[in-house]
Amino acid sequence: MKNIILIGFMGVGKGSVAREIVKLSDLVALDTDDIIESMENRTIKKIFAQEGEEYFRALERKVALWLQKEVKGTLISTGGGFFKVPNLSKIGTVVYLSAPFETIYNRILAHPNAEKKLRKRPLFQDIEKARKLYDERSVLYKKAADIVIDVSDKDIPEVAKEILKKAK
Repeated sequence: MKNIILIGFMGVGKGSVAREIVKLSDLVALDTDDIIESMENRTIKKIFAQEGEEYFRALERKVALWLQKEVKGTLISTGGGFFKVPNLSKIGTVVYLSAPFETIYNRILAHPNAEKKLRKRPLFQDIEKARKLYDERSVLYKKAADIVIDVSDKDIPEVAKEILKKAK
């Protein structure tokens, strides 16, 4: 069975959708950022601060190779930049969760743990830089995806059901 890979901008809801899919199916979920934090025994934020983005991207490529070789029939949620790994399409069916930047940002701000959610995302520290990054990536996400799902006006269970229907 093929893996399902969730890609999209940070804060779009990949982790929340993954948890819902696990509830609705027999799939097991992995999160690439969680794997990297476990490998390094430190947070993504600390990895960025101490080693820089290039080091982090190298860790993503290492995880991507492992996923391609060792992981099957699994739901994989990814960090916002993971879609750039060269073997993405070999890992599984790529599902892009799409929403306008303002929608993503407003959802994060409306979350009860908004401050923590913003702190956890090093690339979201400067809102204008984040917006520029979103503009650059949104076209690339679409290009990398097998399936595009606009999550703007949908709740998490609705998105999860749509993914399960389209990706199997």
